[in-house]
Amino acid sequence: MKVKDIGEQGLLKKLKSFCPHDIIGDDAAVLSINPQQKLVVTTDVLVDGIHFSQTTTPPESVGWRAIAANLSDLAAMGASPLGVTVGLAVPGHLSVDWVEHLYQGMSHLLAEYNTPIVGGDICRSEVTSVSITALGEVYPNRIIKRSTAQPGDVIVTTGYHGMSRGGLELLLNPSLANNLGQDIRDRLIKAHQYPKPRLDLLPHLWEIMETHTITGMDSSDGLGDAIMQICAMSEVGAQIQLSQLPCVSMLSQWFSSAQALNWVLYGGEDFELVLCLAEEMGQKLVKTIGQEGKIIGKIIEKKSVILIDGNQEEALSLDKSFQHFS
Repeated sequence: MKVKDIGEQGLLKKLKSFCPHDIIGDDAAVLSINPQQKLVVTTDVLVDGIHFSQTTTPPESVGWRAIAANLSDLAAMGASPLGVTVGLAVPGHLSVDWVEHLYQGMSHLLAEYNTPIVGGDICRSEVTSVSITALGEVYPNRIIKRSTAQPGDVIVTTGYHGMSRGGLELLLNPSLANNLGQDIRDRLIKAHQYPKPRLDLLPHLWEIMETHTITGMDSSDGLGDAIMQICAMSEVGAQIQLSQLPCVSMLSQWFSSAQALNWVLYGGEDFELVLCLAEEMGQKLVKTIGQEGKIIGKIIEKKSVILIDGNQEEALSLDKSFQHFS
C-alpha cells in the first residue's frame, strides 16, 4: 500500500498511534516546563540522497538517526528532552509500511528517554525528508556553550570516533567486510545506523558544573570539526595528541592508517560529546565514562588547532569536515 492510496488523513490516522493521546489533536501541543529552567530548541533535517540512502539504510534506522541527531544537540547543551515534533515530506509512491517503520525507529529511541512525539506535519514531496525539532529544558547554570574554553583546559571525548564512517563504508562497499569478523562488521554498521546520544552523561556533567565550567558540543560533523568550532568560538587553540585519539589504532587493523585517521577526525555522525574543562575534572569525568572516554589534548592560547604525532605536527582544517554546499 502506497501513501497516495490512503491520503494525508489516512496517513495521519496511522501515525497518531506513535503520539500521546492527551497531547496531540489540537492545533498545537501545550507542554509544561519548569519556570526556573530555560527552553532549548534544536532542529535537524535529513534528506534522502544526502543524509541517508534507502538502499543502505532501513527506515527504522532513518527514524532512529533523525531523533539521535536532535537529542545529541540537547545533550551538547546540557539539556533534558521534553518532546519532539516531526515534519515529514514524502512522495506519494512511498509505501505506508516504510513510513510506519520510520516512526517505529523514532519511537524506540525516544522511549529510552521517556520523550514523546508531540506533533508535526506531513506533505507531499518529490524527495523524502524528515525534519525533527526537539525541545528540552536546562537550568541556567548547567548550560554548556562553545565559547567558554580556557587555555589549560583538557579536551575530553566521551566515546569512539570514526566508527560510524567505517560502518557507512561497509554499507557502500560490502566487499570490504570480507576480511572482517562478523562482530566488528556488525559493530561498525550499528554505530552508523543506530548511534546513541550521550544524554546518559548529563547527571555527571551537571555535578561538575556545580563548581566548574564545561565547554563543548557534539561531534555530529566530526571530531576535528567540533574541536575547531569550539576553538573559534572561544578564541583559543588546541593541541591534539594522535596517540590518544580513540579508535585510530583499532580501525587501522582493518583499514589503512590514513583512512582510519581521516574517519576519526572528519567522519562525523558519531554523536559523542567533545568537552573542555579543568584537568582535574576531566580526569574525573574520563574515569566515570570508562574505557571509551579519553583526554585527547588541551586548549592553548595560540589560535591554531594542531595534531601532534611524536615530533610531527599537522594543522587541522574545516575544509576536510562535512560542510553543506561545499
